[in-house]
Amino acid sequence: MTTIRQLIQTAPAKANELLAKLVDTSDTAVKTRERLFSDLKAELELLATLEEEHLFPVLRKHKETKGLVSDALNDNKQTRKLMADLERTPKESEEFAQKVAELRKVFQQSVRDEKNELLPAVLKALSDEEAQDIVERIEAEKAQIEEARRAEAEQRRAEARSEREQEEKALAEQEETAERAQRSRVAARQTADAVVRTGEVAAESATQIVHSAAEGAQRVATAPMSSGSIFWDAMFGMWTAPLGRVVGRPSNSQLSLQAEEVIPLAEETLIVGKETVTSGTTTVRRFVVETPVEQQVSLYDEKVIVERRKPVTDAVTGETLTELTIEMVETSEVPVVGKGVKVREEVVVRRERTRRVETVRDSVRRDEIEITQSDETERSGRKRPALAYSRK
Repeated sequence: MTTIRQLIQTAPAKANELLAKLVDTSDTAVKTRERLFSDLKAELELLATLEEEHLFPVLRKHKETKGLVSDALNDNKQTRKLMADLERTPKESEEFAQKVAELRKVFQQSVRDEKNELLPAVLKALSDEEAQDIVERIEAEKAQIEEARRAEAEQRRAEARSEREQEEKALAEQEETAERAQRSRVAARQTADAVVRTGEVAAESATQIVHSAAEGAQRVATAPMSSGSIFWDAMFGMWTAPLGRVVGRPSNSQLSLQAEEVIPLAEETLIVGKETVTSGTTTVRRFVVETPVEQQVSLYDEKVIVERRKPVTDAVTGETLTELTIEMVETSEVPVVGKGVKVREEVVVRRERTRRVETVRDSVRRDEIEITQSDETERSGRKRPALAYSRK
């Protein structure tokens, strides 16, 4: 069970710890200073409020402690004034560190005054029932405030989790959309490839048909012609190739015997698609390391000194020749070590999409035609000269 002595002695421990951490920060640690200052402000306001609501009203009822209440209220007022001034000071300035040191000095002096003056007076003036009632009310309200703080912190964490879940959901939707788009691109590419293959097959079939027709025409053109009569063969020999003689034609040409021929001209088109491939993997692993730390803290010891001296005057003041007992408490400060977990920083792992333009180079084929006109005849194995005249 906590006593009034333990409550007054241990209450400032957390505030002293926060002040020590705040003093040790550098001018560049702005975020750390803001967080520590916020925690310190809440802790000092809690201590002052609990004293003013539960302890000081009881002490005002007793003559022995009524005067000490005014001094304690003045200390709280001075602490609030320094905190307000410190809140307006830029956290990255050297002035901030100086004002923190001043606040620490004032607060520690106030703590010493409470231990040296207020605590003995409280122990003397209040009964055990009154002191225990104050302790219970202070601890009950402190527990309520801490529970409210925990609930608020849990709500903030829940909101942060909700935001992260929404971001993850949006990212998953984006990935699903990208995957659907990729599947659509693959299907379009496959369709285009199928169309290209169909065109190639059609072109190859047309080429085979043309070659077959050309070979047939070539066979007809090179076949020896004979009427069965030497006379008529000699007559026709002036305009046709001699018997047993082949009229040479280029191997890639064909003789058309039709009234109309259609030559298809085809060309290749470049179809560029996209495919997602893995270009690298980034792995982020969190692990725990332990680092030895040390921190210096100033502690105070109070000893009772009894000494004899000659009175300033021999006049009798106060009660004399009666039994008198004076009890004075000796106190010593001891370090109170605690550990708290805080979020030092956050590491965000996300994928960022950038756009780049890449030039794809390849070659495509197409059909062209070459038109050559000639007027050549042969007579009796000789080339007939072309008629070069114009009609008037």
